[in-house]
Amino acid sequence: MVLFPEDLKVSRSLRKRVQHGEYETRFDTSFRVVMERCAEPREEHGGTWIVPEMIDAYTELHRRGFAHSVESWLDGELVGGLYGMALGKVFFGESMFARAPDASKVALFHLVERLAAADFRVIDCQQATAHLASLGARQIPRKAFAQLLQDSIQYPPSGERWS
Repeated sequence: MVLFPEDLKVSRSLRKRVQHGEYETRFDTSFRVVMERCAEPREEHGGTWIVPEMIDAYTELHRRGFAHSVESWLDGELVGGLYGMALGKVFFGESMFARAPDASKVALFHLVERLAAADFRVIDCQQATAHLASLGARQIPRKAFAQLLQDSIQYPPSGERWS
């Protein structure tokens, strides 16, 4: 499941939420906390694959400028966000969370804006879900994905934090 930045579907309600600036969006200010929130068990899934060792490893990758978070804040509280890895012109989305309506979608909206401005080609969503499909993500054949990766990760990594 991938999302090409130009294919992001923005509902009217999400567009209004973004335009009104209900949430403050920040990049890379609370990476570890975003991971910890993503790791919290969700009722429908019962567990998490984001174990403490993984949080430590990704936090080190973040320190080195390869892993990034996008955060939605409301009245000084972190209420949604996502994290992933940027390699070449591909963002590998790992997980997202929301504690307020559309908070993770607002973070995704701003991530897509940032990636489009930097000529990123694709977001690897990894999991095929109805939620991601509703935002414009789609499945592509494995062979096409492999070619897309080969073409898109040949760029030197920036290794810098996003601000």
